[in-house]
Amino acid sequence: MKQAIGLVEFLSIAKGMEAADAMLKAAQVELLEAKPICPGKYIVLVCGDVAAVQSAVDTGKTISADALVDEFLLPNVHPSVIQAIAVASLVGDIQAVGIIETFSVASLIVAADTAAKAGDVELMEIRLGMAIGGKSFVTMTGDVSSVTAAIEAGAVKAGERGMLVEKVVIPSLHPALKPYLL
Repeated sequence: MKQAIGLVEFLSIAKGMEAADAMLKAAQVELLEAKPICPGKYIVLVCGDVAAVQSAVDTGKTISADALVDEFLLPNVHPSVIQAIAVASLVGDIQAVGIIETFSVASLIVAADTAAKAGDVELMEIRLGMAIGGKSFVTMTGDVSSVTAAIEAGAVKAGERGMLVEKVVIPSLHPALKPYLL
């Protein structure tokens, strides 16, 4: 059984909470995150084996179909994705910096997973929709070519979902900006 994560993003906090309860009752999954995000949306992020996560996501979608913003199931999530969601990583040597920004939490996590698998990069942070108008972003570092490849792959994935806001590669970050990345 592979480790999977799934997320459902809702337009309504109340419907999101109702769906979170139903998702946890529907399948044996671990709750990683359940919280309101800006602007009045709600996310539920779960992990577990693929079948259980699929069942939980399907339940969340069914319970709150009229309030659904976005959703995903990643059956073989890159290990750095969960860590970057949980806490921003302090990176010793920041090389080139890449940023993907999206309109939804779900599209950003899928894009971050794709990026992490596409290039030799280190995810620094996945920011999930709080105090940024419901948008989300991921920052990563590595050599310029790796960051560029990762950003392009992740941006394509977010673009397929119609949620890409912007993608940026900064080849050499000014040293004064480094403390403000995390």
